[in-house]
Amino acid sequence: MKPIRLSIHAREQLLYRGVSEEEVHETIRTSKWKPAELGRLECKKVFPYKKEWNKIYYNEKEIRPIFVEEENEIIVITIYTYFF
Repeated sequence: MKPIRLSIHAREQLLYRGVSEEEVHETIRTSKWKPAELGRLECKKVFPYKKEWNKIYYNEKEIRPIFVEEENEIIVITIYTYFF
């Protein structure tokens, strides 16, 4: 698989979204891709969480990166996180 690079925006958002770069890589490498808006791609994966986020306890989190596949690399544009 091609190398994965996070855009500046995606990298800045990791902490604010409660996601690690390793989780983003794992999601892209192990989940089924599908088309997203503006010719981009997306995929999603649920991870065990079992801790608090913004003072609320959650068992799981879902990571949904939005990315483009270039000739030599995959570039992550942004990352969405859902806690439940």
